[in-house]
Amino acid sequence: MGGRFDALLKEVRGCSFCAAHLPLGPRPVVRMQRSARLLIIGQAPGTKVHETGIPWNDRSGDVLRDWLGMDRAQFYDESRIAIMPMGFCYPGVDPKGGDNPPRPECAPRWHERLLAHLPDIRLTLLVGQYAQKQYLGPRRGGTMTETVRRFRDYLPDGYFPLPHPSWRNLGWQKKQPWFAIETLPALRKAAGRALKQAYG
Repeated sequence: MGGRFDALLKEVRGCSFCAAHLPLGPRPVVRMQRSARLLIIGQAPGTKVHETGIPWNDRSGDVLRDWLGMDRAQFYDESRIAIMPMGFCYPGVDPKGGDNPPRPECAPRWHERLLAHLPDIRLTLLVGQYAQKQYLGPRRGGTMTETVRRFRDYLPDGYFPLPHPSWRNLGWQKKQPWFAIETLPALRKAAGRALKQAYG
C-alpha cells in the first residue's frame, strides 16, 4: 500500500494536465502521509507557495496557524497533518483582483484517489468557498458566512468550514466578532481532539 501511495504522490507532483492554463507553469503542491489525522483543503497556491513548494508558506498561512494555535513545526508535521488544495498549482491572477479560482480539473482528477490513502483522517478543514462547495454541497449555507457560522452542523461528519485566512478577509473578521469568540476556540479544540493533542 505504501508503495502505491508513494507512486500516486509522485504522479500528482509530476502532473502537467492543465499546464497550458498556468502562467507560471505546473508545480503541484501537496503534503501528506498515510498516518495523517487532520486534513486541510484550501484553494490553490499563491506565488510564494509556488516559488517555495511549501503550502501555506505566506501571510495567509501565518493567519491559519494562528487560528489553529500551532507553530510551523506542528503545522508541517505531515505525519499528522495532510494538506491538499482544491487546485494544486498557482492559477494566475484574476484581472478583477486576487488570484484566479483553483483549476477545476484538479479535485475530480486527484482528490478521491488521494483520500483513499488517508484512512485515519478525523477532521477536515474546508478553507474557503471552493472546498465547502465540493465537500458540503447543498448542505452549505446561502453564504460563506452562514456556512462558517453553522460549523457545528458539519462536525459530526468530520468537516469544519473556515473562511480563507487572507488579508482581504480582515474586514469580514471585524464584522463577525462571533468568529473569534466562538469559532476559533472550537476549531482549536476540534483540531486538538483529532490530533490527540491540545493546542493553545
